[in-house]
Amino acid sequence: MRERTGRAWAVAAILLTAASSLAQEHQHGNGEKLGTVHFVTSCNPGAQKEFNRATALLHSFQFRRAVEGFNAVLREDTTCGIAYWGIALSDWTNPFAPGKKDETQLRSGRESTELGNRVGAKTERERAYIEAVGKLYSDYDKTPQGARLIAYRDAMGEVAAKYPDDHEAQIFYALAIAGSEDPADKTYAGRLKAGAILEKLFEEEPTHPGLAHYIIHTYDVPALAERGLVAARRYSEIAPDAPHALHMPSHTFTRTGYWQESIESNLAAAAAARREGQTAEELHATDYEIYAYLQTGQDEAARRIVESLAEVASHFDPKAVLGGAGSPAVGYFALAAIPARYALERREWKQAAQLTLRESPFPYTEAITWFARGLGAARLGQAQSARESAAGLKQIRERLLKTGENYWAQQVEVQQLEVEAWAALAEGKKDESLQRMRSAAELEDATEKSAVTPGPLAPARELLGEILLEMKQPAQALEQFEAVMKKEPGRFRTLYGAAHAAQLRKSPEASQKYFGELLKVCGHADKPARAELVEAQLAISQH
Repeated sequence: MRERTGRAWAVAAILLTAASSLAQEHQHGNGEKLGTVHFVTSCNPGAQKEFNRATALLHSFQFRRAVEGFNAVLREDTTCGIAYWGIALSDWTNPFAPGKKDETQLRSGRESTELGNRVGAKTERERAYIEAVGKLYSDYDKTPQGARLIAYRDAMGEVAAKYPDDHEAQIFYALAIAGSEDPADKTYAGRLKAGAILEKLFEEEPTHPGLAHYIIHTYDVPALAERGLVAARRYSEIAPDAPHALHMPSHTFTRTGYWQESIESNLAAAAAARREGQTAEELHATDYEIYAYLQTGQDEAARRIVESLAEVASHFDPKAVLGGAGSPAVGYFALAAIPARYALERREWKQAAQLTLRESPFPYTEAITWFARGLGAARLGQAQSARESAAGLKQIRERLLKTGENYWAQQVEVQQLEVEAWAALAEGKKDESLQRMRSAAELEDATEKSAVTPGPLAPARELLGEILLEMKQPAQALEQFEAVMKKEPGRFRTLYGAAHAAQLRKSPEASQKYFGELLKVCGHADKPARAELVEAQLAISQH
């Protein structure tokens, strides 16, 4: 696991000192701890108080509760047109959620902006907010979602420029930058710009929920993740009554290999989401939780999650678009990913090959099961079954392309290539296998994972390393495993693969290093441990 930087510790100390002096400001009127937000409006004093609370809920992606809060604003002051801005932005829900927005929420958001325009806002600034959020919904049946996101980003940029002292304008502008960035942009120019805005404000407002939250999201890529550690350590303390605030730190913990911290975050988040009836959010937290358990060899805890999945799924309402941060798509994703991860990470190929497909309105979630089944079949030598899974993935990719879901089409293409690579290896076609897997790795390198997932079911370069091991090429395999470590630190299969490759390459120093790191990551592993951990302990003891 990585050590925190000196800079991160210094900033943390500053923030903790400031936070202690502002602790009393965390509570809203009913004792909720949602952080400190002060969004200045022209509404009456009673409405202003409700507006701050509703905006705090919005900043933590508690969308249903935020809408209820903005409606409470309107009950206090029927002329408070800016409240419709809050409802419209809540209707958009999670800006980092996968895929296109649902027709019902687009219609609702447009209606909210129209109501805001009809009621009217009392200041030019408030009218600018309403006009900006309207860009998300304007001509949604004709204008692509990506173009509308850019239009909203630019409109919020104008608001932020015109009102430089308005912290909320700066915050929502930074969020719009991060939420609209192209996942293929490896310069991370947008993320760095957004992060600079947010970090400066976080020093001034250390108990603001949106600042902590959006810093984590903005830096949720391997190259930038350590920049989010201070915010990750703080967010759950700032807004403990928002389930998503308890979960979000695990995004940073996952990217930096802090597995036990991720587990603890998601245990708390899942329990809070369950209490709030936010089943999609509960499933999302649980997917991150099982991922961390599997990296640390805590397979018994992972097994309990899989066994409890049916009970959790029984509460899942796929029509509940407006709730917490988790959308229906997020729920479907976790329902497919959790059993797939459990089988693949433990190399239970038969279990993977027999996974049951769960139909979904979101084809890329079905692709998870096709991928796991195909990889499992190929590893069992069942090339024909693997080819059938690859064909299923190809069909899903074509469906996604037809509906304009290009990001997810690319993710499914990676999965298709990976299954085809292992199917080719099962057929003895080594050249085809390497060609397919290298293509998958290059395609995966060219994009970023979605916030919906803690990571790929199996990183492409990790799978490439395992293919190279099968082909008796340990030196090249080791290069692939080491490349994965730069993006996915502390992964069980990567560390074991690197140690094993180094052994075969006759590099005892490297082998000892990676076996040692694996044992460190698995300090909380089950006893008796996985066979790989027994092997690691034996290798370490012999030197």
